[in-house]
Amino acid sequence: MNKTVNINLAGVFFHIDEDAYARLQHYLEAIRRSLTNTHGQEEIIHDIEARIAELFSEKIKTERQVIGVREVDEVIAVMGQPEDYVLDEEIFEDEPVYTKRRGKKLFRDTENSYVGGVSSGLAHYTGIDALWIRLLWILLTIFSTGAFILIYIALWIFVPEAKTTADKLAMHGEEVTISNIEKKIREGFDEVSGKVKDINYEKYGYKAKAGASSAATAVGDVVKFLLNLFVKLIGVFLLLIAGATLIGLFIGLFSIGTFGIIEAPWTDFIEITGPGADSIWIISALAFFAVGIPFFFLFILGLKILVKNLRSIGKTAKLVLLALWIISILGLVFFGIQEATERAFDGEVRISETLPVTSNDTLYISMMGDPQLNSTPYRSGDFNISYDQNDQKVIWSQDVQLIVKSTTDSVGRMEIIKYAEGKNYEEARARAENINYSTSFSNGRLELGGILTTDPENKYRDQRVQVTLFLPIGAVIYAADNTYSFHRNSDYYDDILHNGYEERHLRITREGTECLDCPAEEEEEEDPWGDSEESEDMETDWDTEAAEENASEVPNTNLRDTTAVDTIP
Repeated sequence: MNKTVNINLAGVFFHIDEDAYARLQHYLEAIRRSLTNTHGQEEIIHDIEARIAELFSEKIKTERQVIGVREVDEVIAVMGQPEDYVLDEEIFEDEPVYTKRRGKKLFRDTENSYVGGVSSGLAHYTGIDALWIRLLWILLTIFSTGAFILIYIALWIFVPEAKTTADKLAMHGEEVTISNIEKKIREGFDEVSGKVKDINYEKYGYKAKAGASSAATAVGDVVKFLLNLFVKLIGVFLLLIAGATLIGLFIGLFSIGTFGIIEAPWTDFIEITGPGADSIWIISALAFFAVGIPFFFLFILGLKILVKNLRSIGKTAKLVLLALWIISILGLVFFGIQEATERAFDGEVRISETLPVTSNDTLYISMMGDPQLNSTPYRSGDFNISYDQNDQKVIWSQDVQLIVKSTTDSVGRMEIIKYAEGKNYEEARARAENINYSTSFSNGRLELGGILTTDPENKYRDQRVQVTLFLPIGAVIYAADNTYSFHRNSDYYDDILHNGYEERHLRITREGTECLDCPAEEEEEEDPWGDSEESEDMETDWDTEAAEENASEVPNTNLRDTTAVDTIP
């Protein structure tokens, strides 16, 4: 029966029998003798004890378990015998020492840290440079809207710091043995030995007594660290912005600029609204260089902030890129001016048709959509590209304007004006003529097209249609509810069909309209011309003009007989 001894090994309590304790004590004394006159002897001994305590902890299963001679021998086999090592300077200069490498353990490396040492610790554990680990943290934090900050804080709290030499060896995946521990301690002493020799102890003793000076130095170091961190963050920001922009430009160059290579849904729109497929590749390349070259230099600047001693791209490359950037800017200016001239002139075509509506008739007005084009009657200035009922690609738009005016003629008429733009008047007018727009009249019901179409060869050049109905005084109109958006006009057009009077019977008067089925409070309508003598004079002028028109024109009662009138805007 052996006695049991309680020992404190590196802050950890163990139960060990007397024979095992004697062997362990003899082992540690032998190590202490082998480290005589060695720098950092006590720290090496402390690290060795910490490593032995760690090995003991792995072997015991319960707190009451007693460590015997077998466990001590197993630990000594892992740590190595003191006589197996020649602990002098020659071991680090002439003969390499081969040790069995253990698996790496995750620690926080606070010696090479900016915040908590998590990134540098992960760098040792994964074998990836700490810079890329930090960049990855920033990207993950941005894209997760800050969620990864919590993960970083959790690692900061739960991952232990590499304080002892044994921890630092385990962090690098090196075997925690006597030889490696001493080598690590020697490296640390070699790094600071020169600085220690140069210390003016009298001077630093005086500073320690003063106190204020050292506090100022500490504050200065903190400020310097914060400024350095701020500059690094700027470098990371430049890298992210410039890199994302360059990638986006590269993708755009091969999706927008290369018609036929990559089929994208927006290529038809660019070809129809822009200069055409022949020039789009050149414009895309010029835009790539004009925007990409400045961001490329920003990317290089970000790298120089983060990476020291970064090689320059060379003066020749800088001059070539500058010349290419200037050429790209001039090319874009040229194509911009060319594109502006494509819309320099406005052209129009007028078509006048007689409406068989007299002062005793009621006209019902509604707008037509096109189910084939998935169009519902609603005015919009946008354009679309679809296939019609003949499976032909067409440009279509709902930019149709409806205006209603009164006339003293005995029969109404409809005037359709088609508008378009071009680089000269002839081209603009030709585009206007190629606008397809339809209407239908039957039994007092007028259906106006809610859309206009044109061939893609004409391109989109702000094609639109204006329909003006001139109705005789005394006639009654009834506008469907779907006409609301098409006759939402300003006072400039003198439209007598005001918004809000849809689905009402309105009688045409000299002053405007009179609601026949509105509630009493809605029947009172303000006279747009006022109750003045000027109003009576204007009515006389209208009567005179009407008489002249009736004397010179004979009304055409056929709706499909049209007269084209060409005017210069």
